Amino acid sequence: MSHSVRALAGTLALLTLAACGGGGGSSAFDDRVGDASQYANQCAAPRSGTDPYTGEAYPDVQGTLANERDWVHAYMNAIYLWYKEIPSVDSSGYTASAYGSDYAALDAYFQALKTPNTTSSGKLEDQFSFTYPTAAWDALAQSGVTVSYGLQFAALATAPPRDFRVAYTEPNRPSSNDGVDRGAKILAIDGVDMINGSDVDTLNAGLFPSAAGEQHVFRFEDTDGTTQDVTLTAEDVTETPVQNVQTISTSTGSVGYLLFNDHIATAEGELKNAIQTLADDDVSDLVLDIRYNGGGYLDIASELAYMIAGPAQTAGKVFERLKYNDKNPLADTDSATTGFHSTTVGFDPSVADGSALPYLNLSKVYVLVGAGTCSASEAVINGLRGVGVDVVLIGDTTCGKPYGFYQADNCGTSYFAIEFQGVNNAGFGDYADGFTPDCAVDDDFDHALGDPSESLLATALSYRDSGACPSTSKRASLVSPVKVLRSPVRENLIVTPPQR
Repeated sequence: MSHSVRALAGTLALLTLAACGGGGGSSAFDDRVGDASQYANQCAAPRSGTDPYTGEAYPDVQGTLANERDWVHAYMNAIYLWYKEIPSVDSSGYTASAYGSDYAALDAYFQALKTPNTTSSGKLEDQFSFTYPTAAWDALAQSGVTVSYGLQFAALATAPPRDFRVAYTEPNRPSSNDGVDRGAKILAIDGVDMINGSDVDTLNAGLFPSAAGEQHVFRFEDTDGTTQDVTLTAEDVTETPVQNVQTISTSTGSVGYLLFNDHIATAEGELKNAIQTLADDDVSDLVLDIRYNGGGYLDIASELAYMIAGPAQTAGKVFERLKYNDKNPLADTDSATTGFHSTTVGFDPSVADGSALPYLNLSKVYVLVGAGTCSASEAVINGLRGVGVDVVLIGDTTCGKPYGFYQADNCGTSYFAIEFQGVNNAGFGDYADGFTPDCAVDDDFDHALGDPSESLLATALSYRDSGACPSTSKRASLVSPVKVLRSPVRENLIVTPPQR
């Protein structure tokens, strides 16, 4: 058995397309799937009843697993960015008996159809296409609710000697888990040694609870060197994507800081309120902390970029343009281009759709990044640079995900096949190997996020004063990248279909 513990990638990045606009919007969206439509909704185990998120009856009819596999292949052949590189695969072996369940068989088949080609640096071209149970995806994407301890774990080393830490905590975590803070190191889970133990099934079960009410005993070493045993309880936790909003006073003016962890729907209102608070404080600079932000709705990324740069720098400019394969009709629609949103799109029900967004009018922004900075978060960086904003990166190289996809549901499984590459107003989008930081700095688990003494924030404040990386900063290249343990639900760029 492998002694490595799985470290899932993870945060969604979603863009909403306009309702059928000048290029044929929803008609082109429907047409793009080609032959896949003839196999759609023919399910080995059809659902019944009403979809709680759409209010519509499930479209499923009785079919077979072979029908579902046929849909997967036809869909990939129609929309996949690298459809010409799909391997020839015999689908007949992908059965429930061979893989344990219909879902597992379909996922394995989907993975087998991904391009095997690599980038110039040796990375797989497609590290990101994935599947997910539709009900679980919709629950998080729409409400921000997920089964967790309210603690975000991160791995500094996934193979023995392992090093797993608490990266940050959720304000709405279960009260029984309140005694665990950022920086705590996991020593054991349910009696199994985390650092060198071989029972990875027990370790994984504790790291990734599957149901509310599930409990596991963790032994932690806190940042002061003391140890404690804590019984962590998993609950349905509503995430707070924007945290630690504050204004830092310096001798050269006020600096705003905010921690932004997820581009989920509820982030829309929280970001609007955060930027309004900083604007009211008349900050002259901003430190945006997205080191753990794996992505989310692209429209929210656009809103954030607008709120940083303001109207003068963004009016009439492209935030991101989507490049599709050579037979996808969406390439010729207005939907392929997203501008800088100056009003809310309507993700967050607590904010009126079309509300004017506040802005800071900044020509330079300091962004704290790491290997967990992906997708829509990278789009914020790329989009701002595309209109001439000076984006200073502090931390580690970002994950390198200039790609995205639409959620495609069939028979209770959501498929996310890379369908497009995003480019900015200047036409740049080639960052598959990530954005390199201006100042490479190790993540600092000994200080709270937002503490001016925390290494990344301290470096940003020093760079702001001197225009150079401080000589005391630690080099991120000397250690392995921090891997944030998240599901794919929380680390991707996905586009929602046009409104009908």
